[in-house]
Amino acid sequence: MNIFCPALPPVTTTVQVGWLPSRTPVVLADLDNGQMPEVTSASRQWFDRASSVSPGGVNSPVRAFRAVGGTPRFVARAEGPWLFDADGNRLLDLVGSWGPMLLGHAHPEVVAAVVDAVERGTSYGMPSPPEVELAEEIVARTPVEQVRLVSSGTEATMSAIRLARAFTGRDLIVKFSGCYHGHVDALLTEAGSGVVTLGIPGTPGVPEHVTADTVVLPYNDRDAVTAAFATYGDRIAALITEAAPGNMGVVPPRQGFNAFLAQTCRAQGAVFISDEVMTGFRVTASGHWGLDGAVEGWQPDLMTFGKVMGGGFPAAAFGGRADIMALLAPSGPVYQAGTLSGNPVATTAGLATLRLADEDTYARLDAIAEQVRSLVAESLTAAGVPHVLQSAGNLFSFFWGADHPVTDFSQAQRQDVARYGAFFRAMLEAGVHLPPSGFEAWFVSAAHDEEALSTLAAALPSAAQAAAAASSTGASS
Repeated sequence: MNIFCPALPPVTTTVQVGWLPSRTPVVLADLDNGQMPEVTSASRQWFDRASSVSPGGVNSPVRAFRAVGGTPRFVARAEGPWLFDADGNRLLDLVGSWGPMLLGHAHPEVVAAVVDAVERGTSYGMPSPPEVELAEEIVARTPVEQVRLVSSGTEATMSAIRLARAFTGRDLIVKFSGCYHGHVDALLTEAGSGVVTLGIPGTPGVPEHVTADTVVLPYNDRDAVTAAFATYGDRIAALITEAAPGNMGVVPPRQGFNAFLAQTCRAQGAVFISDEVMTGFRVTASGHWGLDGAVEGWQPDLMTFGKVMGGGFPAAAFGGRADIMALLAPSGPVYQAGTLSGNPVATTAGLATLRLADEDTYARLDAIAEQVRSLVAESLTAAGVPHVLQSAGNLFSFFWGADHPVTDFSQAQRQDVARYGAFFRAMLEAGVHLPPSGFEAWFVSAAHDEEALSTLAAALPSAAQAAAAASSTGASS
């Protein structure tokens, strides 16, 4: 098997582990001795401790491994394409902190920029140059005219919804089944991501009147969109969609679907919100809009961003047409604020990441993603595991048990999660860390080199056999 990957400068940054409290009995294994212990005792002890002080032992549900089984790995450090857990295991990372690590972990230039920023202070609560520069970088890469920085994707979508309602004077929001826009009350209905992974209904704790103003439609269905606007047109404030959904697995928009949504909203006086928290600055320098809108000649009214633009720090943004953004306080009456919005360390990390993400970086990401997709697909086919591979640029996932393309949430939900669980556990045992849910996207980085691909190739045959031997849930699309 020939594995080719363009060369990258070696990553030499070393991150010291110094976060263990003196009272803990847990001891980290030697992370630099070249050994890969088979045990997870340290991670188990950390998980036990976490479970006593945090619900489910985690701070974001999918991390608990409920969907795949086994012990969640507690990470001690990360470098390039590798994670090192509390037991000293080195793991090839195909999650990348769920997308932000475009350049790989602890990229030396990003780390150097962050260290320099930290030495100047970690938070000011006042404007600073890096937030202006980051906003300028976002405006230069995308069709938005103005940007407001926040600290999370949830904040970004929540604020965009509020702004759209104020701009139109309307209340109804249209979303699609399986699209996840953060844990905003009104948008959790029929969401993807951890909601579908854990089988949670999506709305406990959310009053019915909050979701009463949310219209949920099947994804990729033009007729449903047309019917919704025919019924509620003069009441619809906004339609929000993931630019390319990645939270029910990767389900790309059909050709021209996003253009149709933009045109429909414009004709009906509604605001078209394109959520690029996941795809923004990952699949191209301009996000997924660079693959469709920039080519087809349309623009969203508002966009939301996160992940890559923060370079691994909590940072997000929403932006769009200047006339809509002008309604935000202090320019206008729509209030939105955040103590840590535009944090100087986070904006510095994001700015350094975006400036390093040039054309060569995206070409490399696309090439690596293609190699990973091919290696996995070939192994699954050889083992007789039915699957469908779907991509949106360098973002991709596999639908287990499917025999034709998945176009909406109802089809995505039918996949064989038992087979994925068996595959996940076998890959983890072989030193490859995948998303701990069959409903999540896979992420590569520019740091995935020939050694990383060789590690993946070596792990795949036995994992594919484990998937083939797993009891099927009877799920096929």
